[in-house]
Amino acid sequence: MGLFERFKNNDNRQDFFVIVGLGNPGPKYDGTKHNIGFDVVDRLGEKYNIQIDKFKHKALIGDGMVEGRRVLLVKPQTFMNLSGDSVREIVNFYKVPQDHFVVIYDDTSLPVGSVRIREKGSHGGHNGIRSIIAQMGTDMFWRIKVGIGEKPNGWDLADYVLAKFDKDDLPMIAQGADKGLKAAELILSRGIMDAMNQMNQKPKPPQKEKPKKTAEEKEEKEPQGEVKE
Repeated sequence: MGLFERFKNNDNRQDFFVIVGLGNPGPKYDGTKHNIGFDVVDRLGEKYNIQIDKFKHKALIGDGMVEGRRVLLVKPQTFMNLSGDSVREIVNFYKVPQDHFVVIYDDTSLPVGSVRIREKGSHGGHNGIRSIIAQMGTDMFWRIKVGIGEKPNGWDLADYVLAKFDKDDLPMIAQGADKGLKAAELILSRGIMDAMNQMNQKPKPPQKEKPKKTAEEKEEKEPQGEVKE
């Protein structure tokens, strides 16, 4: 039985949300593609004046209020492949239910700057999510996926996700981090379904303006009346 199932009917749990951003600790990994989860959580902390500086449960954590909800912001310090070790400790200690737990991380299947919210799913090759699923005993937890773009041909996946963003991509990835922040706010304020409906919509392609008809074209298409002699 997974942790979420054990805590489902526990009425004594503290009623707050846990938001986990995935990444690797240390300045060496700052600004890398794999650390976009850290970046989004840092933005949440900056916007809502939450200091993420307490080291507990193998993570840097901070607690405060976001959108009227008490939240625990979490940055596991176990390195990506062992993220589940830290997450399991936190969920176990705070008795966190499934619908109060959100993970933010990078996704190579999404274009740079885009965001998708999911209620559940496989790890999709992401080692941080793989570790969390293994430790939690379930893949039923909410995710905010921030696009970092597809791995170019000839690149090793590990090299790609541990590389820093190209300068040309920085404006788009900043936009993606802002969207990730907004996705977290919507989940807290309006619930997962409304958040998905708003954030997962594909942008509509711009409509082409129909060319204006010339006076000659209008005359040709106008029906001619009968000519009486």
